[in-house]
Amino acid sequence: MRRGETLYAVSRLYGVPVQDLIVWNNLSRPEQLEVGQTLRVAAPEVIAVPVAPLEAASPPEIKNEPRGGKEAWSEEAWARLYPQTASNVPAATISTPELSAPPEPGAPPESSASVSWMWPVKGTIISRFDEPTGSDGKVRNRGIDIDGTPGTPVLAAAGGKVVYAGSALRGLGNMVIIKHNDEYLTAYAHNRVILVQEGNTVAKGQKIAELGSSDSDRPKLHFELRKQGTPVDPLKYLPGL
Repeated sequence: MRRGETLYAVSRLYGVPVQDLIVWNNLSRPEQLEVGQTLRVAAPEVIAVPVAPLEAASPPEIKNEPRGGKEAWSEEAWARLYPQTASNVPAATISTPELSAPPEPGAPPESSASVSWMWPVKGTIISRFDEPTGSDGKVRNRGIDIDGTPGTPVLAAAGGKVVYAGSALRGLGNMVIIKHNDEYLTAYAHNRVILVQEGNTVAKGQKIAELGSSDSDRPKLHFELRKQGTPVDPLKYLPGL
């Protein structure tokens, strides 16, 4: 493994499901890989291939910054991960290729009239959404943070398509973004393990990850709900506890 490389990046590079990599390499802590570590990228009967030497087929390049080469969290960085989620971001800043896979045949995302939300995890809310304040309309917390136990299932808050699954943004760890329709997206961050891939269709209540503390000082789920690219307070949409 090279510095800054993630298990999900290896999965995309070799076209191998993340869960298979975890099983084939007996990874008990898949979010803590070591620099120089060799991963088996095929079933046990096939010879393992060291990941580091394969430079030509590297995943899409991100900014080479400190802390593993991850990009600092900002609206512009979010837009580069998934351009359609941008809010008030000049078009010139959205220059890198979209990371999501082409849509698969099958049921389309839910229409705005039929979205029915559920809690991705049940737990104590330790940080609430900050409404936009000031002349710039910025928010400090774009979602809510829910306390939890590592390994707790993280569930899709509604049905839709996985448009991002990875860890490219510093401060959010392993994150999943689901597009529910042309209006709504949800994001699930700080996961211990991601269990879905970009392009997957998921059902409401489907397990998409396990709660963790990646890029966080404690186990928790950071949950965002975006309407037409703009963060909104999830508590105004989720059912009462």
